[in-house]
Amino acid sequence: MNISSQASAHELDIDHLRGWIGKSETRHDVLDTFPVRALAGLLDRDSVPREGDALPLAWQWMYFLDTPARAATGVDGHPARGGFLPPVPLPRRMWAAGKLKSLAPLVIGRGATKTSTVRNVELKQGKAGPLVFVTLSHEFAQDGQACLVEEQNLVYRQAPTAAAPLPPGELAAASASWARSWHADHALLFRYSALTYNGHRIHYDRDYATQAEFYPALVVHGPLLATLLLDLVHRQRPDVRPSAFEFRAQRPAFDTDELTICGIPDEAGASLWTADAAGHVGVKARASF
Repeated sequence: MNISSQASAHELDIDHLRGWIGKSETRHDVLDTFPVRALAGLLDRDSVPREGDALPLAWQWMYFLDTPARAATGVDGHPARGGFLPPVPLPRRMWAAGKLKSLAPLVIGRGATKTSTVRNVELKQGKAGPLVFVTLSHEFAQDGQACLVEEQNLVYRQAPTAAAPLPPGELAAASASWARSWHADHALLFRYSALTYNGHRIHYDRDYATQAEFYPALVVHGPLLATLLLDLVHRQRPDVRPSAFEFRAQRPAFDTDELTICGIPDEAGASLWTADAAGHVGVKARASF
């Protein structure tokens, strides 16, 4: 990624990009059992949800997927700019945060709809250059009944031109009531990319991740880390289905890291986070019961 692909704040036509606010699309899909079985295997689940069961929170990310043609795919593996999302002229796109609210179970094996809307587009100036934040809402329904509401926050930024140290991170709590070690190796990252049809090469192409985007190793998907946090809740409280979940990515994790998936329960839910070997928080989350 060379410097010619970058854009400064004054070159960004934020008024043009804000013209996407209110744009909406609806997709239909069947919540087939194969993605459920595949993700259960990836997570080392002893039991696998079956047809007729409720789809676990965050597992909807395996459905309603973009399937761009090769000609409509960017060099980074993402769909080319334009279409439903505003064509932000900044090359690095990250899923920064999200919120989920369960209204009723999505049932495995049945058809469903997902209606997505661009809610906001905002320009800010960061330490390393301009940042564009795009907020999306997603509403999932079955048989005309609203089942799940999701808010997704994307951030676009300039690509680095050389390797740089990671910013100082927040140190995790010294102890957790719940903790599980996890190593997201390259095979696991490839499998999750395939399940979510995520072509972003930072997750499976080590040469691209290290030489084009200057990461130290393959990057663990933010949504995968969020899924692991919800999986920890399931393992500790299998009798409880969270009614809401929110997460924020604070620091990237890599396939060279030994991660710890952590949680502290309370009466209303659980505070959750991931930590790397140095004790830095990667993703912080909250599940409500």
